Amino acid sequence: MPPIKLTLNGKPWSVDADPDMPLLWAVREIAGKTGSKFGCGAAQCGACTMHVDGQPVRSCSTPIGSIAGSKVTTIEGLEGKVAKAVQDAWVKLDVVQCGYCQSGQIMSAVALLTDTPKPTDQDIDSAMSGNLCRCSTYVRIRAAIHEAAKALEI
Repeated sequence: MPPIKLTLNGKPWSVDADPDMPLLWAVREIAGKTGSKFGCGAAQCGACTMHVDGQPVRSCSTPIGSIAGSKVTTIEGLEGKVAKAVQDAWVKLDVVQCGYCQSGQIMSAVALLTDTPKPTDQDIDSAMSGNLCRCSTYVRIRAAIHEAAKALEI
């Protein structure tokens, strides 16, 4: 079977993998990008969130063969004005507790603010609903998203 070709964090990537292999495992085990975490394996917790063509996806349940030719961004490749604002707000508001879910939380927050620069609490709750946090930092996550949105207005 021919290699699967896509763009990973802005660079062309060709991978010899079973097309049914979850994107998460291809990226973690073959590409060595371990920032996205394995949480539940059933697309329910959001720890594995990556962007595929700019949209957040649960990489634990996305077969790599289904996204051939796509642009994949992991937490390691996240860049730009929105990403910086989110990361700065996360640090400023001390969002992280254990940190396990935070790469997925940040990826979802960046996607939200890219599509909705001035989100309401309802927008945030809806966009972030698929991301679970065992430490229950949801109040700080919401505040950080509002903080990032304010920073982007300047």
